[in-house]
Amino acid sequence: MEIGLVGLGKMGFNLVLNMLEKGHRVVAYNRSPEKTGKAIAAGAAGAYSLTELVEKLAPPRAIWLMVPAGAPVDETLEKLAPLLSPGDTVIDGGNSDYRDTLRRAKEWQKKNINFVDVGTSGGTEGARHGACLMAGAGGEIFARLEPLFKDISVPGGYIHTGPPGSGHFVKMVHNGIEYGMLQAIGEGFEILERGQFNLNLQAVARVWNHGSVIRGWLMELAEKAFAGDPRLDKIKGVMHSSGEGLWTAETALALGVPAPVITTSVFMRFRSEQEDSFAGKVVAALRNQFGGHKVEQA
Repeated sequence: MEIGLVGLGKMGFNLVLNMLEKGHRVVAYNRSPEKTGKAIAAGAAGAYSLTELVEKLAPPRAIWLMVPAGAPVDETLEKLAPLLSPGDTVIDGGNSDYRDTLRRAKEWQKKNINFVDVGTSGGTEGARHGACLMAGAGGEIFARLEPLFKDISVPGGYIHTGPPGSGHFVKMVHNGIEYGMLQAIGEGFEILERGQFNLNLQAVARVWNHGSVIRGWLMELAEKAFAGDPRLDKIKGVMHSSGEGLWTAETALALGVPAPVITTSVFMRFRSEQEDSFAGKVVAALRNQFGGHKVEQA
């Protein structure tokens, strides 16, 4: 099929390559012309403006957005709105807050333009060779797009989650679970690293990925990380938060669902970005005051 793709970052560009490899015609656009040129060199039809992108697509058009969540999505949609026609489809494949997606879908329904949200998992490797897709869309539109979803996913790696908004909702919870898993893995390896035994952490990760209960891709990636840096001395332990874990925790609170693991993992992301914390100073000072516990001098 024919698809327009806006946003040629690591995920977007790899999706272009994936789509081209499966025989789809892709019209690619990025704000920076050099990335558009790179897509053209890979076999895509290039566009150097959103107007040109829309003009190069035959109606009913399908345009896939891979831009950062929040304001960049709204800005792109605002620019696209006067260029599109009733019956066209806009697909948000980024990590948008599902509440924003519900709002956008309602706005675009008034324009008689289909709004589809596709939670995309699998990282850059998945975008290139086979992703996991969670699509929120009307039934007829999903059926129209399903051949594309099937082609660019791993076998069994796509689902119609329901109406618009549901795809990003499922992806949000997926990422909340990911936060908790990453935190548990990180804590486990810290215990191993601080223990009395001189362990080969790469070897531990490797054996855990062969038949153990916690085997999986994250453990495979841990083995790879330790292979290049056995004690991770080359990096800092700063874990940036991209939003989905926080949104999952907020949703859990709104629904009254106890989610202590996910919520704590979000707080640990924030803690990692602090060189030192005043809260930590207060706790250390209080422990010293009531129990005479030693404090570290700055």
